[in-house]
Amino acid sequence: MKNLFSILLLALSFNFYSQSPQKMSYQAVVRNSSNQLIQNGMVGLKVSILHGSTSGNAVYVETHLPTTNENGALSIEIGNGTIISGAFNQIDWKNGEFWIQTEVDPLGGNNYSITAVSQLLSVPYSLNSEYAKNSGNEILNVVDNSDGTVTFNFEN
Repeated sequence: MKNLFSILLLALSFNFYSQSPQKMSYQAVVRNSSNQLIQNGMVGLKVSILHGSTSGNAVYVETHLPTTNENGALSIEIGNGTIISGAFNQIDWKNGEFWIQTEVDPLGGNNYSITAVSQLLSVPYSLNSEYAKNSGNEILNVVDNSDGTVTFNFEN
């Protein structure tokens, strides 16, 4: 019984640790209309995830009020802002191309005057996951060796 409990606990821990955080890092440098850095200032930021193209439907929209540093840079976590519409954890990432649209109010409000749109592209770790998906290594069963150890049998 003790071994069965250990196996169950081990299996649950694999499930908990294998989940990805439902957010993305985003960094930008903010300049005003005169091309001067916005240094150490709060800016209003609206982030939209667009589906299909630069003018596609927004599947997720959120806002942030970050403060820039002395270099005019800001850093946020998309998926961790004030939600306007959609649900970040329900974006169907495998369903076509996605674009990120950012809108900035350099005065810290929601009068967004600077807009940028760029395509979300793959990162090397996500490209590698395609190989893992097709590897075929699945746990077929777990055998209690009756000596305090267990054996995992995998499908190749």
